[in-house]
Amino acid sequence: MLTLVEIRSLPRTAAFFDLDKTVIAKSSTLTFSKPFYQGGLINRRAVLRTAYAQFVFLAGGADHDQMERMREYLSALCKGWNVSQVKEIVAETLHDLIDPIIYDEAASLIEDHHTAGRDVVIVSTSGAEVVEPIGELLGADRVVATRMAVGPDGCFTGEVEYYAYGPTKAEAVKALAESEGYDLSRCYAYSDSITDVPMLQSVGHPYAVNPDRSLRREAIARDWPILVFSRPVRLKRRLPALSMPPRPALVAAAAVGAAAATAGLVWYASRRRTATPV
Repeated sequence: MLTLVEIRSLPRTAAFFDLDKTVIAKSSTLTFSKPFYQGGLINRRAVLRTAYAQFVFLAGGADHDQMERMREYLSALCKGWNVSQVKEIVAETLHDLIDPIIYDEAASLIEDHHTAGRDVVIVSTSGAEVVEPIGELLGADRVVATRMAVGPDGCFTGEVEYYAYGPTKAEAVKALAESEGYDLSRCYAYSDSITDVPMLQSVGHPYAVNPDRSLRREAIARDWPILVFSRPVRLKRRLPALSMPPRPALVAAAAVGAAAATAGLVWYASRRRTATPV
């Protein structure tokens, strides 16, 4: 049996979670379309379009090209939005919209990883303005999310500052491992999407969760475990402790260099940091 000194001398480890359809049952960004409409940020036509996008997303039928088209549409849509207003809307509706769609199985995994002494990191293509509060709700230690530039008037400019998508997620994971001392061979990663294969293969323990067809084939070929999460449940009902984060959620919007300028945005984000950035 390892002594306390030996345990403390082991390299640090982490569990990296994609967010949409991995930790929560829907798209985190599209879920807020109704309160954004009520807040005057989008019109009824935009609400209907995001509802359709949510349907395609849940059906698992959105390919890379469709995601890119939706990214461009949403990026243009949020141009001019006041960042403070977006933060306020998300804060006011977070528990009503997100708490009921968190997978019970994912919440249990997060608890298990924390109990084992691992950091929990949410790595999501969705915007930081949405992902960071969800990370806090879940008790995540760090968050990697898409960010968009904010102008001097406090509004989104429509320009992307950092895009957490595909290979960029893997780069962020590696940057975190270097800065935090994680031993990636002993780390875990969870995702539902084929686009996250680079992130999954960067750790020693990858898991496909509710995988799309392409990721399922890849997981079978690589002999990766496949998990099925199907029980959304309010955190307060299943585990009251998780409704209050055990540690502060830190923003790991790491400097992944030129990758930040490579692509667009799946919804919106900002330069905001919830705590010390990596």
